[in-house]
Amino acid sequence: MIVTLIVVCEVGFWVLLAAGLGLRYLAKMPRTGAAVLLCEPLLEVVLLVVTVLDLRAGADPDWKHGLAAVYIGYTAAFGHYTVRWLDGHARHRLAGGPPPVKPPRFGAARARHEVKLWLRTVAGAGLAAALLQIGVRYVDDPERTASLTSWQGFAGRAVLIHGLIALSYVLWPKKPKGGDEANVSEAVAGAAVHPVEDRAGR
Repeated sequence: MIVTLIVVCEVGFWVLLAAGLGLRYLAKMPRTGAAVLLCEPLLEVVLLVVTVLDLRAGADPDWKHGLAAVYIGYTAAFGHYTVRWLDGHARHRLAGGPPPVKPPRFGAARARHEVKLWLRTVAGAGLAAALLQIGVRYVDDPERTASLTSWQGFAGRAVLIHGLIALSYVLWPKKPKGGDEANVSEAVAGAAVHPVEDRAGR
């Protein structure tokens, strides 16, 4: 049931996103579209409530409950970011708005961008770990909660791996190819403007 609900929430996210952007830019109903987009966090709330009720009903904690916690953490950290990013593209393609600024590709600007993405991973993993710990304390049986603690380890490894990737851009900043003025100008522009911060997902 939990896995099915996760799939339903993921599909629901994209359906609400498409509906919200369609209402906003095709139907010229910006307020209604914004209201639809604001309904997306309710999907995660439903998943959280159902997961809690499943545990309260006596279900043994397993990988499905751990996956639900990680999914909620990920969508909390990256959902709004995703919506904002897609909203910028929809505004450009459907409403004649300015093209969205691309993420920086080189130098310190790229390093800052990667670090900010990593901080989102830290936030998502932190939320997931907290939800898992609540589940561990609620069940209060180490033999039954081994699956939940293993998912905490998964969240920690995700933070570590993403952190190493971000650190590589800090220690060895990517440089534009020599003689490519377009790349150089992009690097300069990226240093002044951080594009993706301005993607409004499950």
